[in-house]
Amino acid sequence: MSKSALLIMDVQNGIVSNLGNDAKEYIERVKKAIDAARQANIAVIFIVVRFRKGYPEMSPNNKMFASIRERFAAIPMDETSHSTQPVIQPEDGDLVIAKKRVSAFAGSDLEMILNAQGINHLILCGVSTSGVVLSTLRYAADKDFILTVLSDCCADQDQEVHRVLTEKVFPRQATVSTVEEWAKALVELNN
Repeated sequence: MSKSALLIMDVQNGIVSNLGNDAKEYIERVKKAIDAARQANIAVIFIVVRFRKGYPEMSPNNKMFASIRERFAAIPMDETSHSTQPVIQPEDGDLVIAKKRVSAFAGSDLEMILNAQGINHLILCGVSTSGVVLSTLRYAADKDFILTVLSDCCADQDQEVHRVLTEKVFPRQATVSTVEEWAKALVELNN
């Protein structure tokens, strides 16, 4: 029997804004996924990027973080910042896990919490498809988690990269579904 958790990854102020005009519709789809998970008693876990003041975790050797360090300096992502989108705030019983790198597992206690709770099925959504979603999926697949990716609850600035990952790469290790298909399957399963 599998026990599931919905991971809402990097759906934060400053990150979602990179989606431009698509941000509002994206957030609505993520909210639909959260509502469906809560109705089905599936754990909801928010994964957020958080750094210490001054960002000492960002090495100049890390090409990605070094290139965005200045941008992060303008976007508070420390323990005092309000980082999730207002429409999709954590509720009582939801977990918020801070990470320091791209993968939801890197620099966090996510794996320990999943193991302690007996969770072996992860439903993934987040910004960006080529970043947190890809990195988390690869690690989780190597750890033998059952994986589902909600393709329309993932977003990337590069639409072609998003398409290739969700249509060609992710299906090798995960079930890829839309939030509508997934929510409908949950209702049918619970009836």
